[in-house]
Amino acid sequence: MSPAPDTAVCIAGAGPVGAALALALGRAGVPTALLDLAPPPAAPDADAPLELRVSALSARTAAWLQALGAWARMDPARHTPYRALEVWEQDARIHFDAADIGEPALGTLVENRALVAALHAALDTCASVRRLAAGEVRALVAGGRHIAVHTSAGETCAAALVVGAEGAHSAVRTLAGIDAVRTDFRHSALVTHVRTQRAHAHIAYQRFLPGGPLALLPLPDGRVSVVWSCAPAHAQALARLPEAEFAVALAQASDWRLGEVLEVDRRAVIPLHGLRAARYVGARVALAGDSAHVVHPLAGLGATLGLDDAAALARLVTDAVARGADPGGSGLLRRYERARRAGNAPLLGGIEALRRLYGVRGGPLPMLRRAGLRLTNRAGPLKHAITRLASGA
Repeated sequence: MSPAPDTAVCIAGAGPVGAALALALGRAGVPTALLDLAPPPAAPDADAPLELRVSALSARTAAWLQALGAWARMDPARHTPYRALEVWEQDARIHFDAADIGEPALGTLVENRALVAALHAALDTCASVRRLAAGEVRALVAGGRHIAVHTSAGETCAAALVVGAEGAHSAVRTLAGIDAVRTDFRHSALVTHVRTQRAHAHIAYQRFLPGGPLALLPLPDGRVSVVWSCAPAHAQALARLPEAEFAVALAQASDWRLGEVLEVDRRAVIPLHGLRAARYVGARVALAGDSAHVVHPLAGLGATLGLDDAAALARLVTDAVARGADPGGSGLLRRYERARRAGNAPLLGGIEALRRLYGVRGGPLPMLRRAGLRLTNRAGPLKHAITRLASGA
């Protein structure tokens, strides 16, 4: 028999999504257990170089993190806003600008480890959140109005609701019997940071190349984060190039938008896979972030989608606890799934459509794509609508 519930919510996974959800619930006084599957990163030293893993957050998502008190705990040298996005293919381009919708920025680029460290620092002030060094989730045991989580570290946590936020290989999702469709994008991402001849001016760039998209994202130290998606063999070849040769290849691939590439940081190659869970919920189980959906990085929206999951679930659970309702009840979980499927659908569908659209090289489609870019750039209402969607405004 599983033990009596000892908390309202048990969250597996203490990365950005799990930690943000725990913080939102903790600030509302909801009893919460956060299972650390690995020790959280320490805040980087002031003089430590930026790590390669950075995320783009919409302006709305960044504002939510500010309201939670996490943003103020992050070194300003670890994040920077971007005010515009320029997308192009050959001679066709479109320019999205925050000023067009009356906003100061479209979003923010943030170092992942700095964000996670800031969230955990803010969690130190939440008496209603217990953090457990739990290892991996090994079993879920239903117990009527609660569900018990058993971990590889010998911890047991019984809660009205269990949230799987451990990422694409979510044990909670598997143990809850929720199927997931995995997609091999047949791409890898070459990631690095570079210093360029011209300043980025807080503009993000994305060029659609025949082999895949290339993104140049502004960093707070004046450099640019590079995410070059291409065939795995090409990505490995780029990673092996001598620095000078890679610098020239990158400048050419980016159409010399920022001039010459002057310095290149270490390079890493990451295989790209997608995932969509068949359901976001199970019996007293909810999924959030990469446990529910993994998207191609061409739009840079994976982190925003996951944190938006956390915000939506936090609102529903906080309201249920305030009313004395069951935070793991089927009605609440159905509302969460409906809300997030509706919220995610335009972006998930749009990203997948773009990935497929730009995967076609021959025939008339490339010419039609470029005509579409030009038309959208001239169509004010449509362009503004896309800009608002990207910023979360």
